[in-house]
Amino acid sequence: MHQRRCFLSAMLGLALVGLAGQTPQALAQAFPNRPIKFIVPFGPGSGTDTSARYFARQLQELTGQPVVVENKPGANGFIAVKSVLSMPPDGYTVFIGSNSTLAVNAALFKALPYDPVKDFSPLTMMMRSPAMLAASPKAPYSTLQELIRYARQNAGKVNFGAGSAGYQLMGELFNDTAGIKTVHVPFKGAGEAITAVASDTVGYTFAEVTAVQELAKSGKVKALAVAADQRVGTSPDVPTAAEAGLPGFEAYTWVGAVVNVKTPAAETAKLAELFTTISKMQETREFYERLGATPMTGGPMQMHEFQKKEIALWQRIVQKAHVPQQ
Repeated sequence: MHQRRCFLSAMLGLALVGLAGQTPQALAQAFPNRPIKFIVPFGPGSGTDTSARYFARQLQELTGQPVVVENKPGANGFIAVKSVLSMPPDGYTVFIGSNSTLAVNAALFKALPYDPVKDFSPLTMMMRSPAMLAASPKAPYSTLQELIRYARQNAGKVNFGAGSAGYQLMGELFNDTAGIKTVHVPFKGAGEAITAVASDTVGYTFAEVTAVQELAKSGKVKALAVAADQRVGTSPDVPTAAEAGLPGFEAYTWVGAVVNVKTPAAETAKLAELFTTISKMQETREFYERLGATPMTGGPMQMHEFQKKEIALWQRIVQKAHVPQQ
């Protein structure tokens, strides 16, 4: 018995020596220590999906844990949101949301089945991409000012296509800023709206830079302006709205990461740190510049404030333009 006690004491001593050389983080089995899941409310190939897959690769390299991207499109993002909120709030499920799911829906729906602010804890903004105004090649206007003059002369007769609720509200923001009235024509996606513009079915549309610039370079549409504070590097010949004669008009699509608000603070903070680290990488900047977008490097507080401002903006536009709430 005495020998057994001596053996156990020796083993305990060795264990304590080994533990003494480890950090508290290592002792706590640092989060994350198993696969992480990204839930995306749009299909593969969308701007949100592209961001999700890029961040998934980078996060996997930083943590050594697999990161899986699951696309759950449909129902204005409700399907994806429900999926995220129904999973354990342990930090292993991240919602990769966008301006539509995290801001626009709050303005468009009377009874939204989730609260984009209260139900989630923000991690960080990931990117933003300015909207580009694309006009039909047959349209009787080739500049932003010409479009505005034409719309004033033909009030209520000029139509614009929108591939989502977000782009619809961008169109209404344009109307409000320019002091014009044009007619919204809905489409199932930005691709359909761009195709309708190219075929002269509608006069113009707003879409992501990547969806417009190649068609513009080939003459299939006319890029009149980019709704940003500076020109886009991949389309340097397209003026900003301010340069084209409409100061104050800016509209962006954006992507941000959030988790269930019930996620423990330590896990939320760690994810925010990891996401912010990725957003500040030079590789990330170069990745988004190729897409005509820019990374957003602010953390949770900056995203929270940005999100609230976006919701207030689109609520004002919905009310002013008398956009029917769903």
